[in-house]
Amino acid sequence: QVQLVESGGGLVQAGGSLRLSCRDSGGTFSSRVMGWFRQAAGKEREFVAAINFVGGSSDYADSVRGRFTISRDNDKSTVYLQMNRLKLEDTAVYYCAARQAGDWGLDHDSREWQHWGQGTQVTVSS
Repeated sequence: QVQLVESGGGLVQAGGSLRLSCRDSGGTFSSRVMGWFRQAAGKEREFVAAINFVGGSSDYADSVRGRFTISRDNDKSTVYLQMNRLKLEDTAVYYCAARQAGDWGLDHDSREWQHWGQGTQVTVSS
C-alpha cells in the first residue's frame, strides 16, 4: 500500500529557497518513478518534476528548470524537491506522486500517476 506524506512547505520570500520531502511508507519505493506536481488556486494541477527508479534520469517543467532539483534516497524511501530562486508564481499546493510499480515514464500527464500525497502549501511572498 503506497502512502505518500509530504513535508517542508511554508511561507518564503521571493528569491528564497525551500526543500520539500515526501516519504513513502508502502515498501515499494525503489520500484516506482516519483514526481512532484503543483496546483495553484483556480488552476489545473501541473507537472513540476519527475525522477526515475535510481535517480539517474529526471525531467522538469520549463517553468522550474534550472531552479528546482528533484532527488531521491531509496534507503530512506524519500523523494525531495529543492526549490531555489522562488518566484511569486511558484505559490501553489505541491503534491508528491508515484507511478505504478514498474512503469518507467517520466510522464507530465497527471492521469498517468496512480498515487498521490495530501499536498503541502508553498507560498512565495514579495
